[in-house]
Amino acid sequence: MRECNHTSLAGFVLHLRNETQLRFVPMPSVQPRKRPTHCTWCGREMAPNPSGRHRKYCSQACRQRSYEQRHQLKGTTIPEDSVIMSAANAAKMHDQLFELRCAAEDVQTALREGEDKETLDVLVEELVMLARGVERIRGQ
Repeated sequence: MRECNHTSLAGFVLHLRNETQLRFVPMPSVQPRKRPTHCTWCGREMAPNPSGRHRKYCSQACRQRSYEQRHQLKGTTIPEDSVIMSAANAAKMHDQLFELRCAAEDVQTALREGEDKETLDVLVEELVMLARGVERIRGQ
């Protein structure tokens, strides 16, 4: 079989009609799925921007908080991209991460034991809910 390197055939797939007939057909257009982005400040999920630059912040308030933190850190040895949170929020995040790991282990155990789809759906929903809670910890 000969390989065709002709540039005008880009975007086409070689289709075998039968043993002797070959034809080039257009490739189905598959749009790459855009991943949701998250606010740099609070971690809230943002819809992907259909055109232009990706947004860093979900709101003007988050942009302002980020600006204030960056300027408070000037003249210190703390890096500008550091995350500063209260001890209470750090403890809360630690607890939520533990809950998230336990939920993931529950899903893993259910899969190994061959649980039914309904049970897995409930466990996965709880896992997703806990993961979203951990993502939101920065904004609190």
